[in-house]
Amino acid sequence: MNWQSVSGTIVRGHRVASGLNGDPRFPGGTLAMQRPCFAALGLDLVEMHAGTLNVSIVPARYEMRQPRWTFPLVKWHPTEPAETFSFVQARMECPNGEDVSGWIYHPHPETKPEHFQSPDVLEVLMPFVEGLDYGTRVMLWVPVEEMGILG
Repeated sequence: MNWQSVSGTIVRGHRVASGLNGDPRFPGGTLAMQRPCFAALGLDLVEMHAGTLNVSIVPARYEMRQPRWTFPLVKWHPTEPAETFSFVQARMECPNGEDVSGWIYHPHPETKPEHFQSPDVLEVLMPFVEGLDYGTRVMLWVPVEEMGILG
């Protein structure tokens, strides 16, 4: 497998995945509601923090190629529409030297009803890492076959 690296900065997201925005439609956050669906489809995210790290890779952008997992039209919420999700393997090097493995979490924009991301922002699922905050610089690696980093 060929890995491509890209540096990025952690930026503030919509805080919906973690539930920190307080939206009553998503008690505990969207990830907490989605994880059982993904596990039933074969992807266990129990070791991942229950929120995304939003990493801006500006001026670069990304393209999905052949993600490790794609789940079409997952009905994860009783009233919200079904969404398609893809997951790309990822590794992240943190400023403290810690190297962690996880996933790029990609809700497909064509099925996502709201909370859109900028085309330079990757939503990253990783185990909890102490000391990461908005403005922290990180290095991400993704398999070239699964996702391309452009620019």
